[in-house]
Amino acid sequence: MIRFILSKLLYLVPTFLGITLIAFSFVRILPGDPVLLMAGERGISPERHAELSAQLGFDRPLWVQYFDFLGRLFHGDLGNSLVTKKPVMAEFLTLFPATVELGLVAILIATLIGVPVGVMAAIKRGSWFDQVSMTAALVGFSMPIFWWGLLLIIFFSGILGWTPVSGRISLMYFFPDVTGFMLIDSLISGQKGAFTSAISHLILPSVVLATIPLAVIARQTRSAMLEVMGEDYVRTARAKGMSPSRVIGVHALRNAMIPVITTIGLQIGVLMAGAILTETIFSWPGIGKWMIDSISRRDYPVVQSGLLLIAGLVMLVNLLVDLTYGLINPRIRHK
Repeated sequence: MIRFILSKLLYLVPTFLGITLIAFSFVRILPGDPVLLMAGERGISPERHAELSAQLGFDRPLWVQYFDFLGRLFHGDLGNSLVTKKPVMAEFLTLFPATVELGLVAILIATLIGVPVGVMAAIKRGSWFDQVSMTAALVGFSMPIFWWGLLLIIFFSGILGWTPVSGRISLMYFFPDVTGFMLIDSLISGQKGAFTSAISHLILPSVVLATIPLAVIARQTRSAMLEVMGEDYVRTARAKGMSPSRVIGVHALRNAMIPVITTIGLQIGVLMAGAILTETIFSWPGIGKWMIDSISRRDYPVVQSGLLLIAGLVMLVNLLVDLTYGLINPRIRHK
């Protein structure tokens, strides 16, 4: 198992270096001058522009800037924001819990609904349930997040008035930011109605963010179940007189979960991409909205370091998925 883990870790090194190059290059090809954006409407003289460019290191060759960026990165220095002057890591850690909270609830919704729907669709293959659920999954996968989010806001917030339009909690509640997770902080605050308000603000964004992963998980679960239900060991289990629930739950679903777990792990990247739009639509103060604002302001340190941190998170999740394979199916460790 240790050799299996080390082999997976070695694959991360070139991947991470490639991501650093992509992140560094991405912010440099964006149109606009960060020095001019920092100056704002007041403008700036050519002499002052050259002075600031030299202070920020933008006057040096790109390859020198890249290796300087790598050197600071390996020392744990992600730099400071050009706009707020605060360390990028400090801003990331402040906003990250909001994105994690939204993403965890979204993937929980997608998994708890998608897996059972996929299993039932496989068991009842060709039935009305199978056709309706897979059609709904296809529609959910095809819907643009921004359109779906605005549609839900109009209906549930505008017409019915059931849910708030934006934010994480009502402005009438004030309590210490202990963990950064609004559900936990509102619960331990003891303020009446705070936890309910936090949940009501979380419903629409999490449903919107969960739509595409839910559709993918449901379809993948159905496909994997149909494949394993035709295997010899499943037919043997049925021939031995085992109950349908044991055949499905123990023999079929356990083996079908390997590709499903892969799908769930890959959806973390989809969630991070979807969080950018979702957080923007619902004014959710998380990493996605932070990145969009930083791109518009050409805040180089925030954009490139934010991309690295998000990519690192996705790589970590994929590593955990690979390790989970080894736990579910020990044969994979020896491949």
